[in-house]
Amino acid sequence: MERFLRITKALSDETRVRALMAVRDRELCLCQLIDLLGLAPSTVSKHMAVLQQAGLIQRRKDGRWHFYRLADDSATSEVKEILNWALGSLGDNPLIASDREKVRGVCRKDLEVLAACYKTGGDPA
Repeated sequence: MERFLRITKALSDETRVRALMAVRDRELCLCQLIDLLGLAPSTVSKHMAVLQQAGLIQRRKDGRWHFYRLADDSATSEVKEILNWALGSLGDNPLIASDREKVRGVCRKDLEVLAACYKTGGDPA
């Protein structure tokens, strides 16, 4: 029951669903997700932690960078089923399609530049 509740909690927030869908095609750094979602770093970190606790995403640390991707083949059957359902259900959603385009732009930005602006509160341009 606890695993089920963690998954449903993770999917009960629009921002978390947007973040989940953003990493469906590629691994993204936390700073890229912050840029995409337009939220405070601590808020995005918390959302990603909820998704990770539910087993829907995986985190990889590389130095100071934290990268997120969808759960891989080692995920539970429930998680695989939920991911298939979510990805299939939201593929045509206008907000998700818009985010997908934004991700392409975000991925062209330098990680150092993105990370620096969150420390200073500036715009990554």
